[in-house]
Amino acid sequence: MPPLSQDHDYLGRLQDYFAAYRSLPSFSHMARLLGLRSVASAHAVAGRFKLAGFLQATPDRRLAPGPRFFERPVADSVRAGLPAAANDAQAEMLTIDEFLIEAPSRTLLLTVKGDSMIEAGLQPGDFVIVDKGRNARHGDIVVAIVDNEFTLKYLDRDKRGIFLRAGNPAYGPIRPQGQLEIFGVVTGSFRKYA
Repeated sequence: MPPLSQDHDYLGRLQDYFAAYRSLPSFSHMARLLGLRSVASAHAVAGRFKLAGFLQATPDRRLAPGPRFFERPVADSVRAGLPAAANDAQAEMLTIDEFLIEAPSRTLLLTVKGDSMIEAGLQPGDFVIVDKGRNARHGDIVVAIVDNEFTLKYLDRDKRGIFLRAGNPAYGPIRPQGQLEIFGVVTGSFRKYA
C-alpha cells in the first residue's frame, strides 16, 4: 500500500487528469497514472479520497469529483510592494466556487468587452461573476438592460434619479430614455494571464 504522504501527489495527478479530460480515470488507468503496482492499490487510494471528500461514487459506481476535489491551497499573502519572508505554515484550503458563488442556480459568467470599467479593475477579456437574483444598491457594479441594450456599469443615483456610471472618465453617465432593468449584480471577477 502506498504511504499516505504520497496522497497529496496522487490527488494532484488526478486533478490534472480531470482538468485535461473532464473525467476521472478507470481504476486500472488510475493505477498506471499514479505509478501503483495494482488495481487494488488504486481502489485503496480512491477509498481514502472518498473518506476525505475528494472523490465520490456516481450511481453507476464511477468515480467523480467530491466536494473537496477543487480545493486550492491559500498559502499566505504576497506583498505587491517590497519583498517579505515566505511563511511555511500549513495552507488553508479554499474552493473557488464556494468562495465566489453564493447561489449557483442564479449565477453566470460574462466576458467584459470594452474599457468603460477599467478604473473598477475590469479589463477587456476579464470574466465577471453575475448574481441574477441579488438586489442592486447604488454603488454596485451591475449588468443592466437600458433601452433594450446590455451594459456593465456602476448603479448610481443623483438629484435627477437613477443612472449608470462608467468606471472610466472618458465615458459619460447613461440615463435611460425608456426602461432600465437590472439583469444582475457583479459579485466578483477574474482573468487568466497568458
